[in-house]
Amino acid sequence: MTIREATLQDAAAVAVLFDAYRIHYEQAPDLPGAEAFIADRIRNRESVIYLAEEGEELLGFVQLYPLFTSVGMQRAWVLNDLYVWEQYRNTGVGRALIDAAKALAQSTNAKWIMLQTHNDNVNAQALYEKTGFEKDDIYYYYYLSV
Repeated sequence: MTIREATLQDAAAVAVLFDAYRIHYEQAPDLPGAEAFIADRIRNRESVIYLAEEGEELLGFVQLYPLFTSVGMQRAWVLNDLYVWEQYRNTGVGRALIDAAKALAQSTNAKWIMLQTHNDNVNAQALYEKTGFEKDDIYYYYYLSV
């Protein structure tokens, strides 16, 4: 297995994973929309996407978005999307993708990586905790739909 950063030429292949990820979160399938979204993120350098692959087969991906912490006065990252095909879960793919995210954060002198997951996604929670993420018991997060 290798981990590498996605390029614009990978947009169509990543979109298949990304669409499956969105379906997992109860969104309607939209492969053309997924491809356009991924291509825009890569083209505009608005996210960093790492791919796990074995030969020509993509096993999973992670997508991170940059932001800054005013209090910490440093860059930070949101690990927004992590998805591994079901048949490759519990084989180290997710951990390898998180390791790539950590390496990105370190190489950009980031203060932290933040993520969120659904409260019933216990498998993801276990992976995140095994890889050093800590559940936030201090802050509340609010959302405003616009």
